[in-house]
Amino acid sequence: MAGFTVASVLCGLSSNLPMLVIARIVQGLCGGGLLAKAQAILFETFPPAEQGIAQAVFGVGVISGPAIGPTLGGFLTDTWGWRWIFFINLPIGIVAVMMAIVFLQPDSKKRSHSQQQVDWLGIGLLCIAIGSLQTFLEEGEKDGWFESSLIAKLAIAAGVGLVLFVWRELSTAAPAVDLRVLRHKSLAAGSLYSGILGMGLYGTLFAVPLFAQGILGFSATQTGWLLAPGALASAITMMLLGKISTKIDARILIAVGAAGLSIVMFDLAKITPQTGSDSLFWPLLWRGAMTVLMFLPLSLATLGTLPKKDISAGSGFYNLTRQLGGSIGIAILTTLLDRRETFHRNILLAKLTPYDSETNQRLNALAELFQSRGFDAATAQQQAIAYLSHLVDLQATILSYADIFRFVGVVFLCSLPLLLFLGKGAGTAKAPLGH
Repeated sequence: MAGFTVASVLCGLSSNLPMLVIARIVQGLCGGGLLAKAQAILFETFPPAEQGIAQAVFGVGVISGPAIGPTLGGFLTDTWGWRWIFFINLPIGIVAVMMAIVFLQPDSKKRSHSQQQVDWLGIGLLCIAIGSLQTFLEEGEKDGWFESSLIAKLAIAAGVGLVLFVWRELSTAAPAVDLRVLRHKSLAAGSLYSGILGMGLYGTLFAVPLFAQGILGFSATQTGWLLAPGALASAITMMLLGKISTKIDARILIAVGAAGLSIVMFDLAKITPQTGSDSLFWPLLWRGAMTVLMFLPLSLATLGTLPKKDISAGSGFYNLTRQLGGSIGIAILTTLLDRRETFHRNILLAKLTPYDSETNQRLNALAELFQSRGFDAATAQQQAIAYLSHLVDLQATILSYADIFRFVGVVFLCSLPLLLFLGKGAGTAKAPLGH
């Protein structure tokens, strides 16, 4: 936590891009394991009957943070500048470090030699595999995929890096990511589901701000406020669900959440050029609530039945898959957005020909409009063609956003069979019976 806080300050103090990138890498290295460790502590500390409330409190931050972040970040950026989105972590980080020192028990000093080792090779291979894969997905469309030698090399690096990473983690006594815990069926299925949830959670938080700022012309602050009601809905739903989550089959709650999120995604796919904040309010509100119906029960169903000795490793892998699902999901959605925009633009342009009477009527009307504003006939005609091209681009972009919302909705529906491999998650956590 201290390293993450210091790295945040360094990000804010960065004077050039390389310094910012290095500071962000340090920030990620220091903060990457915080969520997994925090969740493992909760599962090892609280008894089964209290797991619902404990995970609900934990989930408020995990779910609401990414939604509140754009609101606060937008305000800070518009008011004081982008550096303050990093400086804001300083007082919070200091308080967090002090609370950790006061309230958390120190780690046991009786640790084996293998437990004290850091699997730097495994971490390096994971960075190579995931970094190459994400860059491959994000830049492949722009560079023509395997027509580019760089993209081909990234694909090879991702494949080789992943294979070597799996080999390393299964052959070392102190792996960075303990893949052996995947012998638990609920953890394997839950982690896969976690990746899908990460794509849905972070993917929509990626798409909606882009749509709001790029199409609706919202400022950073306005975009943040657009997402704020969903964050509030998540927090309220999380606390209410925490009281009953251990009494209801987790699979039922996850199914309701997945179906609800699919409905929300299909509703968001109805966007038009006239869509405004009022039209997005209820879908984004329900998105916040439905996400909780998946997140909290999924954590209990995935980790609640693990033996105590596997909780830490299982929590680490579970949280890793959610973060990777978000990162890879955003890369996939970015590629899909570009491809569908090109597709829709070509379809629309095919219908706009000099032989189409409606197209000619529209161009003539636009040319007359520009002439009435003082342009000569030739310039007015050029302005009319440029404006019509702008309308085509706008429609193609909106249709492509609708496509990615539908895609996420279909993915959630297709994920439902994974519920057959999950446990009930209700009151089955094998944790100590005392605090």
